[in-house]
Amino acid sequence: MDKTFFLSQSTSLTLLIVINLIFVFFGLYNSKKYQGLNNYLTANRNIGLFSLTTSLIASALGAWILFGPASAATWGGIGAIIGYSLGTAFPMFFLIYLGKKIRKEFPKGSSLIEFMRKKFRKSLFKLILLMTIFYMFIFLCAEVTAIAVLINYISGTQLWITALIVLLSTLVYTLYGGLRASIFTDNIQMVVIGILLLISLAYISSFTGSEFSFDFIKEKNPQLLSSSYLPSYTAGLTFFIAVAATNLFHQGNWQRVYAAKNFETLKKSLIISFFIIIPIVFYMGFSGMVAFSIDSTTRPDLGFFTLLLKDQTALISIVVIILGLALTISTVDTLVNAISSLIVVDGKATFNLDKKINYLNLSKYVILFLSFISFIVASKGFDILYLFLLADLFCCAFVLTVFYSFYNKNIKEKNAYISIIIGLIGGFLMFPAPDFSQSLLVGILLPKELFSPIVSQSLLFLSFVIATFLPLIVLKAKRFLY
Repeated sequence: MDKTFFLSQSTSLTLLIVINLIFVFFGLYNSKKYQGLNNYLTANRNIGLFSLTTSLIASALGAWILFGPASAATWGGIGAIIGYSLGTAFPMFFLIYLGKKIRKEFPKGSSLIEFMRKKFRKSLFKLILLMTIFYMFIFLCAEVTAIAVLINYISGTQLWITALIVLLSTLVYTLYGGLRASIFTDNIQMVVIGILLLISLAYISSFTGSEFSFDFIKEKNPQLLSSSYLPSYTAGLTFFIAVAATNLFHQGNWQRVYAAKNFETLKKSLIISFFIIIPIVFYMGFSGMVAFSIDSTTRPDLGFFTLLLKDQTALISIVVIILGLALTISTVDTLVNAISSLIVVDGKATFNLDKKINYLNLSKYVILFLSFISFIVASKGFDILYLFLLADLFCCAFVLTVFYSFYNKNIKEKNAYISIIIGLIGGFLMFPAPDFSQSLLVGILLPKELFSPIVSQSLLFLSFVIATFLPLIVLKAKRFLY
């Protein structure tokens, strides 16, 4: 069976173990110098420009970039790629303005949720906290699934083996060293990611030649570049809304807002990150369009690998595994530490548990439990993009209400709560099934024939638009009525 794969299982497993052990060593070694709760949560608020920038980029670019943009590009075309790229990068600019406000009002803070605690009472605050943890948990599941699927594709290694090794190794140094360990390993991982991405670009462009171009795509699949192609617009807007909204709730980003040694460092890091993230995500999506144009039977989420592994060389297979592992581990350690920090800081302030409880230890037990669930999910090999979209929908229902409240002091907690719930219900009613052929409302509760073909063909887009904007409409209506 091994001969049908690009790499043997033994080589793949050896590489998997060695790479993970290297990051464990660096993470633990660095952590010994920096202990204490401040370092665990905010890296003592003294992270410089280079470390902050590489950490922001590495944390934003998980293994999802190897699958998601390519998959989206095959049915959404150039619009999907642009939406994905801008959606991933946009929060960096938003954090410049909001980060300054939060650092000023909560100079000793560590999370976005702390601001919400000041604005709202516990009922809505609990909902926001639980939603944020749920989103990052789904993100964790998707990341581990992505690397497990990748290594299975290359070597046939069972999904659970990869998931177990990646989770265990990341937990070892992250639960010990906290944010400081996460940022330090991110620095190394981002250097590795940058080098390997440049190698992959040079390799793909050299052997595909003229095929790796807009002209070739225009010749084979002109609709993917057409300005009149409706899915391009709907996909672009969908991914922009979905990805931007979720990244605004990413606790890992907010930890790094607080970790910067000053606001100028934060501002420069966010601007640099913005302009680096866009071309990387675009490159991945573009690879998907090229792969699809070469062979329309190509599995959408494997477009990048179809190009890169065309000649089935062991060396390139090793490059892909290292790239995937660096992307995954840099994101997983961020997510683990982010969830832990939310439990330590905001869980303690929200839930009336025994005062003798050590919340740092409690957070580690919760992380271990969530990691176990992530391991089970990753072992099943669920669709990666679909997992992300599910988490994205939750964030979209919250985003406008939460961030509107930053600048509108008249929003009442009850109205905010109702608006979010209505947005979630509306979004889920339109959210498509895994095959995207129907939704709870369109096709299950009501026959598809009752709806226009445009509706049934745009379920994902409509679900995100409704989940995002319906809460704001409800808020405005409540304000008008009262």
